[in-house]
Amino acid sequence: MSISLPTAAPRQLAHTREVTFHGYRRDDGLWDIEGHLRDTKPVPFTIPNERTWEANEPMHDMHIRLTVDTQLVIRDIAVAMHKVPHAGCPEAALPMHKMIGCTLGAGWRRAIEENLGNEKGCTHLRELLFNMATAAFQSVTGTFANRNTDQPPPHLGRCMAWGFNSPLVERLHPVFFKWPDKAKTVK
Repeated sequence: MSISLPTAAPRQLAHTREVTFHGYRRDDGLWDIEGHLRDTKPVPFTIPNERTWEANEPMHDMHIRLTVDTQLVIRDIAVAMHKVPHAGCPEAALPMHKMIGCTLGAGWRRAIEENLGNEKGCTHLRELLFNMATAAFQSVTGTFANRNTDQPPPHLGRCMAWGFNSPLVERLHPVFFKWPDKAKTVK
């Protein structure tokens, strides 16, 4: 099944943000999860008293590499800020090391905000970090192996398809399936 966007109203492109993630299995048993963010505009763009960017010249071009173990604990972090709009932006790379020891899982966004929120970090680097957890879940094999089988896998209950009362959970994880509460579904 596919759902398409409706036809858009007449418009002109004003900004492009490209975000990509890659997951790599390392030879030493660890995993690298890399995120890349790139912002461009199709026309010249000026920040007063800063500079002007040519059409399609990146104003943001940033990478993050998280090295994690199979339990998704961050063992190392590297940041590259190739293009930034302000001279002080690269200072936001150093606080990123506060994320070493954190786990990509429950509480991930809270850990990012506690360690790098507001003036402690960079908005764009935080945005990349937020979604690196789901990229890691898709990449790291064995992440949930040898875990407590009395607890549901961490992806259950995180979206409609993996809801505890969904047909998918009933089929693939029947021990954690919960019949819908009829009192909540009747209106």
